[in-house]
Amino acid sequence: MRGLDRGSSPVEFVLVGALLTVLTLAVVQFALAVYVRNVVHDAAVEGAHVAALADTAPTEGTQRTVQVIGRAVGSEYARDVRVRETTALGVPTMEVSVRTTLPVFGLLGVPSAWEVTGRAPVESLTAGP
Repeated sequence: MRGLDRGSSPVEFVLVGALLTVLTLAVVQFALAVYVRNVVHDAAVEGAHVAALADTAPTEGTQRTVQVIGRAVGSEYARDVRVRETTALGVPTMEVSVRTTLPVFGLLGVPSAWEVTGRAPVESLTAGP
Protein backbone atom coordinates (compact mmCIF):
# COMPACT_ATOMS: atom_id res chain seq x y z
CA MET A 1 0.00 0.00 0.00
CA ARG A 2 2.85 2.45 0.74
CA GLY A 3 4.13 2.11 -2.83
CA LEU A 4 0.91 3.50 -4.32
CA ASP A 5 1.54 6.96 -2.79
CA ARG A 6 5.06 7.18 -4.18
CA GLY A 7 5.50 10.26 -6.39
CA SER A 8 2.26 11.97 -5.34
CA SER A 9 4.01 14.74 -3.36
CA PRO A 10 5.60 16.43 -6.40
CA VAL A 11 2.26 16.32 -8.25
CA GLU A 12 0.43 17.81 -5.27
CA PHE A 13 3.09 20.50 -4.96
CA VAL A 14 2.71 21.49 -8.62
CA LEU A 15 -1.09 21.56 -8.45
CA VAL A 16 -1.26 23.54 -5.20
CA GLY A 17 1.57 25.84 -6.30
CA ALA A 18 -0.17 26.60 -9.59
CA LEU A 19 -3.45 27.30 -7.81
CA LEU A 20 -1.80 29.63 -5.29
CA THR A 21 0.09 31.43 -8.06
CA VAL A 22 -3.10 32.05 -10.04
CA LEU A 23 -4.91 33.22 -6.91
CA THR A 24 -2.07 35.61 -6.01
CA LEU A 25 -1.96 37.04 -9.53
CA ALA A 26 -5.74 37.53 -9.50
CA VAL A 27 -5.55 39.49 -6.24
CA VAL A 28 -2.72 41.65 -7.61
CA GLN A 29 -4.69 42.28 -10.83
CA PHE A 30 -7.77 43.25 -8.83
CA ALA A 31 -5.68 45.65 -6.74
CA LEU A 32 -4.26 47.19 -9.93
CA ALA A 33 -7.76 47.66 -11.36
CA VAL A 34 -8.94 49.36 -8.15
CA TYR A 35 -5.84 51.58 -8.19
CA VAL A 36 -6.49 52.65 -11.81
CA ARG A 37 -10.14 53.40 -11.03
CA ASN A 38 -9.20 55.48 -7.98
CA VAL A 39 -6.55 57.43 -9.90
CA VAL A 40 -8.98 58.19 -12.73
CA HIS A 41 -11.73 59.19 -10.28
CA ASP A 42 -9.41 61.49 -8.32
CA ALA A 43 -8.19 63.04 -11.58
CA ALA A 44 -11.80 63.64 -12.67
CA VAL A 45 -12.62 65.32 -9.35
CA GLU A 46 -9.50 67.47 -9.55
CA GLY A 47 -10.32 68.40 -13.15
CA ALA A 48 -13.86 69.34 -12.11
CA HIS A 49 -12.50 71.59 -9.36
CA VAL A 50 -10.17 73.31 -11.83
CA ALA A 51 -12.98 73.72 -14.38
CA ALA A 52 -15.29 75.14 -11.68
CA LEU A 53 -12.96 77.99 -10.74
CA ALA A 54 -14.27 81.44 -11.63
CA ASP A 55 -11.25 82.48 -13.68
CA THR A 56 -10.73 79.27 -15.71
CA ALA A 57 -12.26 77.73 -18.81
CA PRO A 58 -13.75 74.22 -18.83
CA THR A 59 -10.98 73.09 -21.16
CA GLU A 60 -8.47 73.70 -18.36
CA GLY A 61 -10.31 71.07 -16.31
CA THR A 62 -9.95 68.64 -19.20
CA GLN A 63 -6.24 69.41 -19.48
CA ARG A 64 -5.69 68.92 -15.75
CA THR A 65 -7.55 65.60 -15.77
CA VAL A 66 -5.50 64.32 -18.71
CA GLN A 67 -2.28 65.51 -17.05
CA VAL A 68 -2.98 63.77 -13.72
CA ILE A 69 -4.02 60.49 -15.36
CA GLY A 70 -1.04 60.59 -17.72
CA ARG A 71 1.43 61.02 -14.88
CA ALA A 72 -0.07 58.30 -12.70
CA VAL A 73 -1.04 55.44 -15.04
CA GLY A 74 -0.36 56.59 -18.60
CA SER A 75 -1.96 58.84 -21.18
CA GLU A 76 -3.79 55.94 -22.87
CA TYR A 77 -6.16 55.94 -19.88
CA ALA A 78 -7.18 59.56 -20.58
CA ARG A 79 -8.37 59.37 -24.18
CA ASP A 80 -12.05 60.20 -23.61
CA VAL A 81 -12.45 63.11 -21.16
CA ARG A 82 -15.56 65.32 -21.29
CA VAL A 83 -16.47 68.41 -19.29
CA ARG A 84 -19.95 69.89 -19.04
CA GLU A 85 -21.86 72.23 -16.80
CA THR A 86 -24.81 70.70 -14.96
CA THR A 87 -26.99 71.38 -11.94
CA ALA A 88 -26.87 69.26 -8.79
CA LEU A 89 -29.28 69.97 -5.94
CA GLY A 90 -30.06 73.33 -7.51
CA VAL A 91 -26.40 74.38 -7.59
CA PRO A 92 -24.51 74.87 -10.85
CA THR A 93 -21.71 72.30 -11.05
CA MET A 94 -18.97 71.28 -13.43
CA GLU A 95 -18.90 67.59 -14.28
CA VAL A 96 -15.87 65.78 -15.69
CA SER A 97 -16.52 62.31 -17.14
CA VAL A 98 -13.72 59.95 -18.12
CA ARG A 99 -14.28 56.73 -20.07
CA THR A 100 -11.22 54.60 -19.46
CA THR A 101 -9.79 51.14 -19.94
CA LEU A 102 -10.65 48.35 -17.53
CA PRO A 103 -7.31 46.64 -16.87
CA VAL A 104 -7.70 42.86 -17.25
CA PHE A 105 -4.15 41.60 -17.82
CA GLY A 106 -1.62 43.98 -16.33
CA LEU A 107 -2.46 47.40 -17.73
CA LEU A 108 -3.94 45.86 -20.89
CA GLY A 109 -7.68 45.59 -20.94
CA VAL A 110 -11.06 46.49 -22.34
CA PRO A 111 -11.08 50.03 -23.79
CA SER A 112 -13.81 52.42 -22.63
CA ALA A 113 -15.25 49.86 -20.22
CA TRP A 114 -15.33 52.17 -17.21
CA GLU A 115 -16.91 55.60 -16.90
CA VAL A 116 -15.91 57.69 -13.91
CA THR A 117 -17.41 61.09 -13.06
CA GLY A 118 -16.22 63.91 -10.82
CA ARG A 119 -18.23 66.99 -9.87
CA ALA A 120 -17.52 70.35 -8.25
CA PRO A 121 -19.72 73.40 -7.53
CA VAL A 122 -19.11 76.34 -9.85
CA GLU A 123 -17.35 79.25 -8.22
CA SER A 124 -18.55 82.78 -8.90
CA LEU A 125 -17.08 86.19 -8.17
CA THR A 126 -20.43 87.80 -7.35
CA ALA A 127 -21.77 88.20 -3.86
CA GLY A 128 -24.63 86.00 -2.72
CA PRO A 129 -28.26 87.23 -2.26
